[in-house]
Amino acid sequence: MISRRSFNKAVGLGTGAAAVSLTGMPSASAASRHTDTPTVPTVTPGTHTSFARLKQVRAGVLNVGYAEAGPAHGPVVICLHGWPYDIHSFVDVAPLLAAQGYRVVVPYLRGHGTTAFLSSRTVRNAQQSAVALDIIALMDALKIEQALLAGFDWGSRTADIVAALWPERVKGLVSVSGYLVTDVEAQKKPLPPAAEHTWWYQYYFSTERGRLAMEDERNRHDLCRFVWQTVSPTWQFDDATFERTAKAFQNPDYAAIVIHNYRWRLGLADGERRYDRYERLLATRPVIEAPTITLDAERDPFTPPGNGASYRDRFTGAYEHRTLNGIGHNLPQEAPTAFAQAVVDVDHF
Repeated sequence: MISRRSFNKAVGLGTGAAAVSLTGMPSASAASRHTDTPTVPTVTPGTHTSFARLKQVRAGVLNVGYAEAGPAHGPVVICLHGWPYDIHSFVDVAPLLAAQGYRVVVPYLRGHGTTAFLSSRTVRNAQQSAVALDIIALMDALKIEQALLAGFDWGSRTADIVAALWPERVKGLVSVSGYLVTDVEAQKKPLPPAAEHTWWYQYYFSTERGRLAMEDERNRHDLCRFVWQTVSPTWQFDDATFERTAKAFQNPDYAAIVIHNYRWRLGLADGERRYDRYERLLATRPVIEAPTITLDAERDPFTPPGNGASYRDRFTGAYEHRTLNGIGHNLPQEAPTAFAQAVVDVDHF
């Protein structure tokens, strides 16, 4: 097990900086598997601004756009972004993992960037199981039998679902905010007022006014930037950083996918019957057996209290929990070394 001091050094936290707490280790035997784990070199967030390789592949109902880094025959890591973000959340993470010998695949989720539907007749559906099946289809198209999955926000939810329903495809999991499988029935119950306030855009998108805002390019751009500012209050990103990601919001299906995702979560939009069997399984809150590291961002308003306790029982395999102090919602872009180290560590459980 790497020491707290060496881990803090790895994630770029020196004396006087915010500390990263490591909690939730299940046993000494699980911890001992870290003995030979490489330490990822520290990188300053924002060091990289682009990917060397961008590709396209037909997978399921999509032509998926994705970035790739690292050796073609290395162990695979699939990094999954959230909303309102894109593949650039991993622009510093990917080269760190590639340098450790991993083949890193970073896809645009449906409705984002260069990922496009193959047919105009396909329903622009963003329910959770549909997005997860996109990743299974991508793995099949790229002939990836098994991969490490790592994500945040929509990406965490998607990775969690793949790990829960197709465990044979997942070697290990890094999930920001823990277990994010959506329980639609539970979503219908009110939250405490402060939590409801944090979710303001979810309710905005439930209105016609919100839909129109997302369909308007200027409003969409400004709304997404405002979300960045409010959910990552300590991240001092510049205009160029946001604009690189904002290009992904120009996808012609972006508004439809985003609106459907948030309305579906609240039970205000229908899914498709083809996904019913998966949603029935997810409604049981299936456990995840894959080796897992969960990451909480201390300054993310969506981080639940309890240092991971609220979802600990959903992970039954080798497990660790880490909280990154001073970090907001876009954890991999704000703390790329810590995120990459978590991927390497879970691979060595």
